Amino acid sequence: MINVQEADFDLNKQYTMLRAKDNTDGAIVTFIGLVRDFNQGHDVTGLFLEHYPAMTQKSLEKISDRAKKRFNVNQLDIIHRVGQLNLGDQIVYVGVSSPHREEAFSCAQFVMDFLKKEAPFWKKETRKQHNKDVWVETNQKDKEALKKWQ
Repeated sequence: MINVQEADFDLNKQYTMLRAKDNTDGAIVTFIGLVRDFNQGHDVTGLFLEHYPAMTQKSLEKISDRAKKRFNVNQLDIIHRVGQLNLGDQIVYVGVSSPHREEAFSCAQFVMDFLKKEAPFWKKETRKQHNKDVWVETNQKDKEALKKWQ
């Protein structure tokens, strides 16, 4: 399941859906990314995420397909929010179920590393300094994270 949406998501609901799908799973790993108040040396007061729907969906499907081929997982769910988000709001959810914890953890990390670098989301932060909006460039740390998967 892959959803790009403005609405928030319910972690308990997502977990329950993952758990109900396959009784051979021994592990469920979830990751949630949140809007924080600090990024790349700047105080942040909000975040706006923009995307091109067809391109974004296709990119997330490609990341998901690569992850499923690489790791022994039974279920991989991705939800990414768009639109205006406030401090503390949930941005992204990755849920993985697998027979073994190592595969579930690795798969979730793989998805996030590729999502941060390859998924076509454009982020505009509202920064405390001068109360201005700034489009955010990809972080060097996110670029480096992909090297471990090669």
